[in-house]
Amino acid sequence: MTKPLRADAQRNRDAVIAKARELFDAGDFFDLRFDDFARLAGVGTGTLYRHFPTREALAEAVYHEEVAALCDRAHRLRATLPAAEALAAFLRDMVDYLDAHQGLARTLATLMATRAGALAEGSQALEQAVTDLVTAAAKDGTIRDDVDAGAVMMALHGIGAAHDRPNWRAEADGVITLLLAGLRR
Repeated sequence: MTKPLRADAQRNRDAVIAKARELFDAGDFFDLRFDDFARLAGVGTGTLYRHFPTREALAEAVYHEEVAALCDRAHRLRATLPAAEALAAFLRDMVDYLDAHQGLARTLATLMATRAGALAEGSQALEQAVTDLVTAAAKDGTIRDDVDAGAVMMALHGIGAAHDRPNWRAEADGVITLLLAGLRR
């Protein structure tokens, strides 16, 4: 078990992650020298390296925080909405997320090519969140029970991979509508 960070160390870590997330979204993550993250986040270089010894470690930290937030969102939806509505809301939220964080998606795609193992845990957590949503909706009879979460994840991956298409957002929303219609019992 990891020892909790002191409050100031946690603030510094959070500042570096927030700056990295911002640079992901702007598409500038790989354009900067790694030491520049410290300056932009308002922390010392030693602080940066103490928390994140490499650019990849920083990218992984951002990824894991993003996945945790998405999984939390899925759990909140499942706790507050009927199962099919929770699934639909989550899938539409995922399109919103992919749209808002295209730079992050591109950066993660680059990292996946070299560090897939390090990111696998986050993928599994997200797939489990989708599995829970799909299972709940199938259990209450609002969606088919012969389609598993893997198919839904494939659709989400396809949507994300096509983000360079000119009419991506409208097409992504259309794919989610099609997916939800195909899942209905």
